[in-house]
Amino acid sequence: MSDPIISIRNVSKRFAGGVTAVDNVNIDIEQNEFFALLGPSGCGKTTLLRMISGLETPTEGQIMIGGEDMAFTPPNLRPTNMVFQSYAVFPHMTVEQNVGYGLKVTNVPSAEIKTRVAEALDMVKLSHLAARKPDQMSGGQRQRVALARALVKRPKVLLLDEPLSALDAKLRDDMRMELTRLQETVGITFIIVTHDQDEALSMASRIAVMDKGAVAQIATPAELYEHPKNRFVADFIGKVNLLDAKIIKQKGKTISCDTETVGKFDIDTEKSASGTATIAIRPEKLKLVTKEPKDGKLVSAKATVRDVAYYGDTSHVILDVGAKELEVNVQNDSRTGGAGVERGQKLWVQFNPDDALVLTE
Repeated sequence: MSDPIISIRNVSKRFAGGVTAVDNVNIDIEQNEFFALLGPSGCGKTTLLRMISGLETPTEGQIMIGGEDMAFTPPNLRPTNMVFQSYAVFPHMTVEQNVGYGLKVTNVPSAEIKTRVAEALDMVKLSHLAARKPDQMSGGQRQRVALARALVKRPKVLLLDEPLSALDAKLRDDMRMELTRLQETVGITFIIVTHDQDEALSMASRIAVMDKGAVAQIATPAELYEHPKNRFVADFIGKVNLLDAKIIKQKGKTISCDTETVGKFDIDTEKSASGTATIAIRPEKLKLVTKEPKDGKLVSAKATVRDVAYYGDTSHVILDVGAKELEVNVQNDSRTGGAGVERGQKLWVQFNPDDALVLTE
């Protein structure tokens, strides 16, 4: 494996008043990787991105880009370029002028500017709109102008700060695919900051989940979703049912636990656990049945449907299970039957313990 394009080493950022925005972060980002910084508002992800770009300087630590420490190098001298949430395109300029502006102010010859602008517009599929001004374009097209303007400088790393948050839901979905295609086409490193789990899961090859200035876990989207390291990551990535459990005993890799929600059951885990733990089970791993399950391998409990939210392809069902609550995703695979459940209905909920996780952090 080649050396990482970016190595963040023991980086912290403290602001006046003792506020720690980033706390001793260590991340390696590979060349040609689509990497996401994901977390709730105030977790430090944007501050970290701004330190990579040079718009902020770290209080301590190293930011290695291409093997060189650039923690205190000005933004214009770094091999990075940034696309902001607001796009920041010039309204009085045409698309072609917007894209070429950064080259013009650095005295690139006009013939080269023309060639590179044409290449950048072709990458984002906007060649036919080169003469238009931003107010004559849709939000998605303006976003692509901002991307082209960043790409025309041929950076080694493209930084994207919540680039899709101003777009409507349908356009966001379309632009996710556009960005993924674009990253594969141009073959440079993309680093995106987002608070949207779906955005990160659908685009990034790896994700760093941040919490309170620190990195909670770095993994592929599938690993984060199916094998979260702790309760915070499990709860932040997608929907999840978290069951408080008492550990009765552990024999080898098998834990016997007792939950108030679904009672006692055994679950296999690589972790050692005693006292209490959290059992995590995703809503799509739960199944609803109208008759009491007979399969002794499954965990089951009586339930009452409290609410049903219809989303077209799926329905999200909220169950009362004793004094507790469980959430279930049901596939609407029939035009006549839909989810097949309604409020107040009595039924059984079940799951395979192999589909659950034991969290001890």
